[in-house]
Amino acid sequence: MVEVTAPLRMPYSPKLSVHHRPSKKERIRVRIMIHSTEEFAVQFWGVRGSIATPGLSTVRYGGNTSCVEVRAGGKRLIFDGGTGLRVLGQHLLKDKTPMEGHIFFSHSHWDHIQGFPFFRPAYVPANSFNVYGGVAPNGATMRQRLSDQMLHPNFPVPMQIMQADLQFHDVHPGEILDLGNGVTVEIASLNHPNTALGYRVNWKGHSAVYATDTEHYPDRLDENLLHLCRNADVLVYDACYTDEEYHDEEYSKRGWGHSTWQEALRLAEAAHVKVPVMFHHDPDHHDEFLDKMERQVQALCPSACLAREGMIIAIDHHKQGAEFLAESSSESPIVKMPVSA
Repeated sequence: MVEVTAPLRMPYSPKLSVHHRPSKKERIRVRIMIHSTEEFAVQFWGVRGSIATPGLSTVRYGGNTSCVEVRAGGKRLIFDGGTGLRVLGQHLLKDKTPMEGHIFFSHSHWDHIQGFPFFRPAYVPANSFNVYGGVAPNGATMRQRLSDQMLHPNFPVPMQIMQADLQFHDVHPGEILDLGNGVTVEIASLNHPNTALGYRVNWKGHSAVYATDTEHYPDRLDENLLHLCRNADVLVYDACYTDEEYHDEEYSKRGWGHSTWQEALRLAEAAHVKVPVMFHHDPDHHDEFLDKMERQVQALCPSACLAREGMIIAIDHHKQGAEFLAESSSESPIVKMPVSA
């Protein structure tokens, strides 16, 4: 079973009007998720692409750039270090005990690494993080690229000021990493300028895939992605554009390294994905635009949704099949959308 819980400030139910401003009782609340060895959950801390977009027009979906946390088998995995990583770091510091984690970078474009210098848990000596990333075409490792962004004149202090135990690992497409407790991570290459990596987390027969910053091919589905996404419970996919924007004759987005929500659904159907999640929202797509997009997406695939900051997808490995659950206060209805197993 897969269940989705949307955050306080972002109405999740597609039945809510675009202009509806819910009362305090109507607002959807965040379920407190306990990090345990029996949990498999995906939580979104940054869902925007290209550049952070704070402001009144993005409050419901969020303006922070890419950062997704996966909790599985007692392990904490963090995918990308956009500005959402700063928010995740603030949340993690509420726990005063030493923490361990695994941080996976898809690539090093700005919107995926700018939050790393502001990830406060990395400055705490008792903490430890394994950091994974590919090697760039010019030979630069992820460690080098993260360090370079913190050198003068770009940043006031160097990466060496971080006092946590940071272990860096160069990874390559085709590898399968064993993180312990039955948690494995598969790695695949994505179609993006200067290269990027996609990741699949497996645990107890269930899986969640993180595949952002990838451009679809015009004449076929990406075989690497088809394999990575096979029968996945959750697919977080780069749906930065609409087909109309991508093919616009005057402002075409072809060659920019991103995909569309229509291609996301084509891939999800071919790979038998249960819950496709549209991710990496274009900075020009305001809340009303994304509301309309979600209605279009769900008209074709009721199990799909658009990522929102704070949204949690919980995968119940004890049950078969999947369902969405938009949970609200006791006075408000619960909207369930069943998904075939």
